[in-house]
Amino acid sequence: MKTPPPYSKKTKPSLFLPKSGYLLLTLTLLSLFCFAWAVDFTQSYLNEIGKNYGEYAKRRLIGWQKLTTENKNLDEKKKLEAVNTYFNLLEYAKDINHWGIDDYWATPLEFIVSGAGDCEDFAVAKYFTLLELGVPDEKLLIMYVKLKQYSEVYNQAHMVLLYYETPQSVPLVLDNINKEILPADQRQDLKPIYGFNGTGLWQAKELGKGNKIGNASDLKRWVDLEQRMKSGKISKWKGQGL
Repeated sequence: MKTPPPYSKKTKPSLFLPKSGYLLLTLTLLSLFCFAWAVDFTQSYLNEIGKNYGEYAKRRLIGWQKLTTENKNLDEKKKLEAVNTYFNLLEYAKDINHWGIDDYWATPLEFIVSGAGDCEDFAVAKYFTLLELGVPDEKLLIMYVKLKQYSEVYNQAHMVLLYYETPQSVPLVLDNINKEILPADQRQDLKPIYGFNGTGLWQAKELGKGNKIGNASDLKRWVDLEQRMKSGKISKWKGQGL
């Protein structure tokens, strides 16, 4: 994936950024409605998915629906575990190899039906599924990071989902590379860039302090993602039907 550098390079955000003082608003009703519809599948819709995309795609959707209906009463930590485990079973694939373009943000529906995606698809799907399970939006933040592997010289653009138990908490990291849910202070391999959710975009200068620097609508790919969620569109991917 490519990481856009949309804001001041002088600002150095903290992965441990508490969100006290600027709690995030809930997602728009439109986005919540679109996503709730997407998880409530009729048998005829599931059969159509199976007909058009294969039996495994249908089974994955049934598994997603089961995940969202059977885990609503769990405590939040168990919801995190269930969602992280489910999505981390899907295959990782680079956008150019899977969708045929350099950077494509798949909807959760597209991700699950196609059975593969890259890091932002994992993070976005986990985010919306946790919202569906009742985890408040102010506890979730999608974070662009640099993944430091092998040495400090090699930095790969990456995306994870953060969960804040309280506004002052060190967040937990849900990741498709390191599949164990760990506190952010145990993920020294991640260098934060900026974070966002459905209603805002944040950046921090130092631990415990941050400021809102934009809206989710400033991210073109996020706007496109929401539009495709609303329409229920499933884009064609490479190897589809093979």
